[in-house]
Amino acid sequence: MVKKRYPLHIKIFIGLFAGLILGLAANIFFAGAPQLKWAVTNIAYPVGQTFLRLIFMIIVPLIFTAIVLGVADFRDLKKIGRVGGKILFFTVIITSVSVIIGILIVNIFQPGSGISEGNRQALLETITNNQNVTGIISSAEETKSVVQIIIDIIPRNPFADIVYYLDPNYRGGGLLSIMFLALVFGIGMALTDSAKIEPLTKVFQGVYEVVMKIIDFAMKFAPYGVAALVFSSASQLGFQIIGILLKYVLVVLAALAIHFFVTYGLVIKYALKKNPKEFFTNISEVILTAFSTSSSNATLPTAIRVSIEKLKLDKDIANFVLTIGSTANQNGTALYEGITVIFLAQFYGIELSIAQQLVVIFLAILAGVGTAGVPGGSLPLIVMILHTIGVPGEGIGIILGVDRILDMSRTVVNVGGDIVLASWVDASENQALTKSA
Repeated sequence: MVKKRYPLHIKIFIGLFAGLILGLAANIFFAGAPQLKWAVTNIAYPVGQTFLRLIFMIIVPLIFTAIVLGVADFRDLKKIGRVGGKILFFTVIITSVSVIIGILIVNIFQPGSGISEGNRQALLETITNNQNVTGIISSAEETKSVVQIIIDIIPRNPFADIVYYLDPNYRGGGLLSIMFLALVFGIGMALTDSAKIEPLTKVFQGVYEVVMKIIDFAMKFAPYGVAALVFSSASQLGFQIIGILLKYVLVVLAALAIHFFVTYGLVIKYALKKNPKEFFTNISEVILTAFSTSSSNATLPTAIRVSIEKLKLDKDIANFVLTIGSTANQNGTALYEGITVIFLAQFYGIELSIAQQLVVIFLAILAGVGTAGVPGGSLPLIVMILHTIGVPGEGIGIILGVDRILDMSRTVVNVGGDIVLASWVDASENQALTKSA
């Protein structure tokens, strides 16, 4: 008899519901009992931390290699000139719009608020293993000036930033400085003769592939980690956790829908001069593929075929723009990352200043370029942003159980954005040819 294998997302759902049901039962029957605190501290906490630390340990190599390779790939700007420039311009503008939409909506509806102070303190003590809770929150609320944030982006000693980025008392640039170094390094590679740096490029590509395998391994442990983390939260918050997660999911889906239909719709109507309804109908096959696979990379062949056959895009432009976009134009993921970070800050009762929220916007935009187009590829980058603004990275475990439906939805936005981008580039190139003729 062949043992039935369940997909990973089904296992994570099972872990979510198992942890939720056990946690709710514990909250009802054993609230405040020392035995419950012991079980959380000695069983749930170690299991959850094992999963989280598998993610934490690869954050630095993932960020550095992803950004370096992503920027270095833009060496094609030398060859294709204005097409590459248009891709970069569209990606930055539309991704910025997506993140701002997400930040505005999450600030308006405040899905992470509403937890009593007593429950919040107990939850923080549980998740952070009884560390100084006041210290965690006060470190997050220490606001730097915008000028100081900009100065700290440039690292004096990047090795110190690598070593101490998890320390809430470290006042350097942290991961922001590491990202800046990776950005400059990638630009340097893009401007260097490719033949001379080919071995270095292969090393970075090799490290990136290994890191992705480690993420894949960590995700196999995710069902157990999710069960433990959700149990810890549910045992403290009771039925509050259900309402909070539901509000979070609805806020993310609403923001994604607004960006997909309104932002893309405006570009289609006014920049492409096309009917948005007809456009979305033509790419419906791509939308369904993206939703079912949760992967921009897996959807790429379908996106290219539909763009050429149904949208009548130039073959060379469709191939080039959609291939670049499947990695670099992840504006749905950037929107999701921005909402998730602000949501978890609200969840922990941490007030973020305008300067800190601007940092979140900047990091989400940059992370959108460095996010792998595979399921779970955004999780380490969300943890990175959380640590940068002083929010406990352990909070990522709270939303993992509902991440699958959000992953499917944001992939639709990512892929839809790639096709809109390709259509805009194709239309602008045709317009340029018409004027020159």
